[in-house]
Amino acid sequence: MIDRRYIGHTLAPFSVPVEAGRLRFFAKATGQADPVYTDVAAARDAGHPDLPVPPTFLFCLEMDSPKPAAIRELLGLDYRRLLHGEQQFSYHAMAYAGDVLSFEQRIEDIYDKKGGALEFVVRRTRVSNQHGALVAELRSATVVRNG
Repeated sequence: MIDRRYIGHTLAPFSVPVEAGRLRFFAKATGQADPVYTDVAAARDAGHPDLPVPPTFLFCLEMDSPKPAAIRELLGLDYRRLLHGEQQFSYHAMAYAGDVLSFEQRIEDIYDKKGGALEFVVRRTRVSNQHGALVAELRSATVVRNG
């Protein structure tokens, strides 16, 4: 069983610059046809100061953590038994190319189902920009298959 004392544990925050080239690549990879996500002039014509960050791109930036396996290592989780359970995004402000986003990860909950056959680790990440404004909250659940 995963030690529940880690509920509330926070990891060291980290920051990631939002690069226009990565935004264009992501738009292409996800089939985004709207030029607002690839052309600065189109973005500005639409009222944006630069290329906007597409909604799920924050998950990609979160993976730029200096220690992407920090929670797994902290909890002693065997990656061969892990499943991606769910993911949610709550948006509060837009982010753009040129911003520097800070990520603060926290273990929000650890619980089990089916008599411990499945354990869940819920992570909440607060994302803020270089001005300290809250951009988004990311919530993710990892499932550990036991037995």
